[in-house]
Amino acid sequence: MNERLRALLAQLKALWVKWSATQKAILFAVLGAAVLAVVLISAFSAAPSMVPLIGTPVKEENDRARIIGVLDQEGVKYKAGPDDMIYVEDEKTARRIRTILFREDLIPARTDPWAIFDVERWTLTDFERDVNLQRALTRSLEQHILGVDDVDAASVTLVIPKKELFEEDQKPVTASVIITPKPGSDIGTNRKKIEGIQKIIKFAVAGLKDENLVITDQNGIQLNDFDGLMDVDRIEVARRELKTKKELEQTYKSEILNSLRGMFGPDRVQIVKIDILLDMSKQTVNTEEHFPVTMRRDNPRTPFDESEVVPSITLSKEVREEHFEGTGFNPEGPPGQEGQTPPAYKDLSNLVGKYDQSSMIQNEVVNKRSTVEEKSPWSISRITAAVAIDGVWKRVYNAKGQLEVNRDGSIKREYVPVADEDLKKAEALIRDAVGFNRDRGDSVTVEHLPFDRNRQFGDEDLSMRRQRQVRTTILSVLIGLAGLLAAIVLYRLLAKEMERRRRLKEEELARQHQAMREAALRRAEEEGAEVELSVEDRARLEMQENAVNMAREHPEDVAQLIRTWLLEE
Repeated sequence: MNERLRALLAQLKALWVKWSATQKAILFAVLGAAVLAVVLISAFSAAPSMVPLIGTPVKEENDRARIIGVLDQEGVKYKAGPDDMIYVEDEKTARRIRTILFREDLIPARTDPWAIFDVERWTLTDFERDVNLQRALTRSLEQHILGVDDVDAASVTLVIPKKELFEEDQKPVTASVIITPKPGSDIGTNRKKIEGIQKIIKFAVAGLKDENLVITDQNGIQLNDFDGLMDVDRIEVARRELKTKKELEQTYKSEILNSLRGMFGPDRVQIVKIDILLDMSKQTVNTEEHFPVTMRRDNPRTPFDESEVVPSITLSKEVREEHFEGTGFNPEGPPGQEGQTPPAYKDLSNLVGKYDQSSMIQNEVVNKRSTVEEKSPWSISRITAAVAIDGVWKRVYNAKGQLEVNRDGSIKREYVPVADEDLKKAEALIRDAVGFNRDRGDSVTVEHLPFDRNRQFGDEDLSMRRQRQVRTTILSVLIGLAGLLAAIVLYRLLAKEMERRRRLKEEELARQHQAMREAALRRAEEEGAEVELSVEDRARLEMQENAVNMAREHPEDVAQLIRTWLLEE
């Protein structure tokens, strides 16, 4: 094997030597192109393939902008192609986004429903085509329903009858869907989500009506029974109304408390009750007004009024006049026959009469204004507010400025009620704050009421007792420390005095002994006798002589030394 490899390498080396520079360049170019092709193929094969969100192009700019807005809101990566197609990462994401588009009615109106579900209609016979169509449609519907975040499992059953010749013999298309909600999902009571799933199914199955579609959960409870959900909707509406009512009452409470507590104090104002009756009924008012016609408007630059106003304008006018004079015409019947004219008319046959009639029909037009007014979602029907204001508790001090105390040790206080004038002012402020309207039965009551402050006063009394105890304890400790310090000082003074007396006594004794020695020495010198001195006496005498000599030579140093001894003692 090694010999063959060596032979092959030798042949390649021989060919390489024989080749010209052009041939070598061509070889390197071919190898580079091959490597580049391999790299490009690997890159394209590794790139994720994107699937279309909707099988048809979205031509309208507004529709495309709304769909892209949903994609941005859901945080989905997408790509808008030059062919007006929108692509997403995978089929699962496409199904989930299509479900949201169905629920929000964002699918373009001219979109092919089959392209929405990517159902390809291929067949060999009509029967196989129908079967495959129904199977593909069922599977696609299940996948799209599973794309909803609240659905854990889904089962779809479609019944598509064959077409009949006569319409009255045609059976309707029916569908039944069983979904299993995820734990914690509200799809069973959320009407909007159920309507979204229902729209998905109706948009996919041609000819399917609401009454022929049943959506149930795993327990067999019908979810698209919107008539049954009306009670749930009413409960939800009532809950929202109560929430709005509480928020409005809390807003009024905050405004009233913030205003009054800044005037009377943070703990002296309490709202007993504030109740707002809201009218949540939706009202539409149609108003029709008729007013005169302004022929010429007033010129504001002139000091006088030059406007011209007429009650109405003639739109059309018809005048009719009728005049008659003569005997008139009295038919007698055929010749030779007796007429049938009554005798009373026969007496009037030869009389001459005159008749005049005039009428006028005039159509007038006036200005007309029609206003359609839709009132706000709610209006305040009645406001009731009750506010209690506490007085002021003041501590009682004697003439010396000392705080007075009751027999039980508590602080003596006196209550000062709120003045009636202040209560009236507070009531006026509250009425203006809530928009008081007597015609709708509003009621605002502000009363003076002492609040229960036993706990607060108990805490204050306990704090005062503790302060007094601490003050007494500190004073006793200070007195004890002062006595102890005085005893120590007295002891030190007595000890120093005793030490001073003892030292003076010793010095006096030493001085007496020294005087006695000096006297003995002088007597001995005077007598001329030789006296034997001890070593200690000689050393002491030499020290004394040295001290005397030093004091004479350096008196300042000796004085400083004596001061130091005195300070140490």
